[in-house]
Amino acid sequence: MSADFADVHQSRRKSSDSCEVSAQLRDSGDASIAAAYDARAAEYIEIAGSIDQMDAADRRLIAQWRDATPGALLDAGCGPGLWTEFLHDGSRDVVGIDLSEEFLASARRTYPHLRFEIGTFRELPAADASLGGILAWYSLIHTPPAEAPGVLQEFARTLTPGGSILIGFFDGPPREPFQHAVTEAYFWSVETLDALLADAGFTVTSTDHRPRTPGEVSTRPHAAITAIKRST
Repeated sequence: MSADFADVHQSRRKSSDSCEVSAQLRDSGDASIAAAYDARAAEYIEIAGSIDQMDAADRRLIAQWRDATPGALLDAGCGPGLWTEFLHDGSRDVVGIDLSEEFLASARRTYPHLRFEIGTFRELPAADASLGGILAWYSLIHTPPAEAPGVLQEFARTLTPGGSILIGFFDGPPREPFQHAVTEAYFWSVETLDALLADAGFTVTSTDHRPRTPGEVSTRPHAAITAIKRST
């Protein structure tokens, strides 16, 4: 873990282990999302808790991004930790954060060599410009659209200039809500996220669209977008 990441992580962990983080989540409106995932964590882990259950195209895309992204990595919305372990790849400096205590408990049991913390996207446990990359793989789907610009700005705060973000999401009418299996979620489009990322200080470098294949966890169309933080 990089010095900046470690210092801020340790200073914030003192409050994280108290009721402060729980109050932060409650006040931010994240508590309902956390409760929904806690209630269905075991079911989720059974059908989507292993890297082998993920589509090969997703594994290739994330591996390419990981290998091209130097520095400390953050798995934002890590769930049960499968992508955190994938990002670690035996030696990478990576931390996973999530709202769900049940997911985090499972992740810590399964990957005891990795660090997992409860946290909100509104205040990431990282110093300014301390991260090389952030993976937000289907973890922004529950963020209310009006709050997405602030979350992307917080992501930008923690990334070093030239740092990269990879976002996976459901491709559809932007900002339109739908009934996700766990709790309400929102569609996004590449064009809409491109504009929001630009406003937050990013430049989009690549996008990905593909239909689902039989046997995947979801049937909704997939998209992903990669962007780097501008130097100025």
